[in-house]
Amino acid sequence: MNGMNLTADAARLPLMLTELRLPAIKRLWQRFAEQSNREGWTAERYLATLLEQEMHEREARRLARARAASRLPAGKTLDAFDFTAVPMLSKAHIRALAESDEWIEQGENLLAFGPPGVGKTHLVAAIGHALIDRGRRVLFARTGDLVQRLQAARRELKLPAELARLERFDLVILDDLSYVRRDQAESSVLFELIAERYERKSLAVTANAPFSAWEEVFPDKAMTVAAVDRLVHHATILEMNVESWRRRAAVPARRHSSEEESQ
Repeated sequence: MNGMNLTADAARLPLMLTELRLPAIKRLWQRFAEQSNREGWTAERYLATLLEQEMHEREARRLARARAASRLPAGKTLDAFDFTAVPMLSKAHIRALAESDEWIEQGENLLAFGPPGVGKTHLVAAIGHALIDRGRRVLFARTGDLVQRLQAARRELKLPAELARLERFDLVILDDLSYVRRDQAESSVLFELIAERYERKSLAVTANAPFSAWEEVFPDKAMTVAAVDRLVHHATILEMNVESWRRRAAVPARRHSSEEESQ
């Protein structure tokens, strides 16, 4: 009779675990039950082992969803960033930003400036990846693409809803802000995004042009000053004024080609 009850319970378990949405336990309970029987585990150890596996896989799924939703470029990690190429950056400072919740909780910003090809996008994306690992929600977007989306929302009278959707993200990364066209509609929605998140939610911005050239982005001086003021009021500014790594890589290649032609 006991054997029949055990068989019945074993048959019911997959259905109950499916209903409870415990896929890891559903997949592993038999294997760990056999190990438990062989090694004489207590019931508490068996249960704890199953729950640990479920929690681990649930966290892995959460991270995968958050990373996919972030649209962060893959592989852009701090371990892969060449700090020796940008000697003015403090590696310890950057890692502190990646491992800190304080600046995110206070709605502070991160601004990275430098010419094209020095690793600005890699750096802020790496910080974004690290924040996701810490449970934060991050969104990466080319500034021009996001501005186009906000413009479309405005035309459809849905801009407040779109800005509210962005509120769900602890950090919004605006990559290549300098490339936004000096257009009244584009600049207006970009300014609204900056103003909406001011002192509440964080922005990270990469830009090739310094603040003095931002009048090429915004249509008038007053809007430029107001945007810059809101971004820098509570911000960490990273100056990355070094030679482009792409240019450095191209020089040896050109030299090698010239040597071959002369031979």
